[in-house]
Amino acid sequence: MNKLVHLLNKEASICQLPYNIEAEQMLIGAMIRDNRICDAVEDVITAENFYDPLHQNIFTQISKTRKHGIVANELSLKMFFENNQIFHECGGSEYLTKLAAKASIALDIYSLTRIIRDAYLRRCLIKLGQEIINDSYNCDVESSAQVQIEQAMTKLFNLAVKKYDDKRYIKLESSIKSVVEKITLLKQNPEALGITTGFQDLNHLLGGLQKSDLLILAARPSMGKTAMALNIALNACKVLHTNFDGQRYIAFFSLEMSAEQLTARLITIESGISYYKALTGKISDFELHEFINTSTKLSSLPFIIDDTPALSINALRTRIRLLYQLYNIEAVFIDYLQLIRGTTKRSSENRVQEISEVTQGLKAIAKELNIPVVALSQLSRSVEQRDDKKPQLADLRDSGSIEQDADIVMFLYREEYYELRKQPSEGSNKHREWQEKMEKIRNIAELMIAKQRNGPIGSIKLYFDSNRGVFKDYTERHS
Repeated sequence: MNKLVHLLNKEASICQLPYNIEAEQMLIGAMIRDNRICDAVEDVITAENFYDPLHQNIFTQISKTRKHGIVANELSLKMFFENNQIFHECGGSEYLTKLAAKASIALDIYSLTRIIRDAYLRRCLIKLGQEIINDSYNCDVESSAQVQIEQAMTKLFNLAVKKYDDKRYIKLESSIKSVVEKITLLKQNPEALGITTGFQDLNHLLGGLQKSDLLILAARPSMGKTAMALNIALNACKVLHTNFDGQRYIAFFSLEMSAEQLTARLITIESGISYYKALTGKISDFELHEFINTSTKLSSLPFIIDDTPALSINALRTRIRLLYQLYNIEAVFIDYLQLIRGTTKRSSENRVQEISEVTQGLKAIAKELNIPVVALSQLSRSVEQRDDKKPQLADLRDSGSIEQDADIVMFLYREEYYELRKQPSEGSNKHREWQEKMEKIRNIAELMIAKQRNGPIGSIKLYFDSNRGVFKDYTERHS
């Protein structure tokens, strides 16, 4: 019998939601006795955080009364609760007096807010757990187990980073201090910009990969945009490995190529061995030795590859958040934008709406986690129909929202690619002219900054070895 009672009591304690009524009473009482406390408290706690509905109402009314320039005390608050049944059941005005009396034995105000908020978050966690359990019993074709897991992870992450009523405002005083500190640091150390791209001209133009920026790297097929992204990611990774001892990572999401293919490309970039030769096994014993040595060196770099295909923007957001929590992700690369699926019904019916949802989602991720997000993008076929093949902002495929949401839009262009397909008959004058032109443009890639929200636009030249997928600074002063 005693054992049964113990089990029932244990079950009852499990079902009891966490709260601390006395802490709520002490905090509200302190606010009634000294309204100046309201200014500090309202920045870190909201009415929703209180467990008792009456305390929620009193807290809200104190805030409203204060905003109208009226002192919130027992007398002024009483008239707002004359028709409140719960208020009268608790003792009416005597309850307000009781709350004010509690303030005389109040703990540190910020300790009280932490106690109240901790209990609130625990209640949210319990509610979330119950929702996950209920959803798991729902066998719906459109809501697979994997989708439910991703939704649960998103909700849990949102709860983990939930601020005080999601207040994002920042006082100008604090913002000015932050800006002055940043400018002072850059004055003393110009190299302390964003994450390095590994290319001096590009770093000079962009200031590195800046936090919270969405960067679009767009090009037609075979221009080398995946190779460019891998070169930048690899360069950034080396610096992170040196400066932070591998404690901060670069994440590369490949929706098109497998992790094995990307890894092979990284090794060929670093080793200088032809990607085609490595892939077909046509390498010498010496090259194989170099390939293996390079792979050993690269294995220690803080580089993460996710090659899950056909990700939705919600699933991608969940994965990036998880990696951010686990591995201190410093930058994210995505190859490529058009392969990410939208999630809303409206977007599934309209390609432009879908891309718009994706670009807005990517920008939100960059801003939320305060990291640069570099997304590769295709260009429309209209480029091929022009005599001048250089890309323009209007060539961004499927949606103008790419240009609108991106902080930086870069185009990769190689004239050599197009001229190679115009080869005239050998021995003719045109063929000699063609050879002369090819010599001038061989291995030259142009990276055009067509949009930069916080900086200048312009273009830089890069050296590109298509056989090895290697980009390097072009100008002699960087050689």
